[in-house]
Amino acid sequence: MRLATALDEIEALEDVRVQANEAYLPVVLLSRVILRLGELPAVTPQVVERLFASDMAYLEDMYMRLNTQENIRLGVVCPHCSGTFEVQVTSLGTTSLGVSALGTTALGTDEE
Repeated sequence: MRLATALDEIEALEDVRVQANEAYLPVVLLSRVILRLGELPAVTPQVVERLFASDMAYLEDMYMRLNTQENIRLGVVCPHCSGTFEVQVTSLGTTSLGVSALGTTALGTDEE
């Protein structure tokens, strides 16, 4: 997946399917910015609309993380001590390691 351009978003909004049904916007946007999906030769709106809802949600989340500057806070549980704490996940678009890298920073713990 690549970063979206202003043209991606403008042309997606002008798509007749989006104008008829706003819920189709993520389908058009994702089909424009996903560079490769498995062994498929091309990622078209028809490919994206056939994805499972959970896969679509994952790709929408990745799109938002790539294209926003906001940091996301997540509550997590340590698998070793069962302590709960919050981590801050940085935007994928700001990492120097590429789109699959996630930066996390511990913000605090419930147990001291």
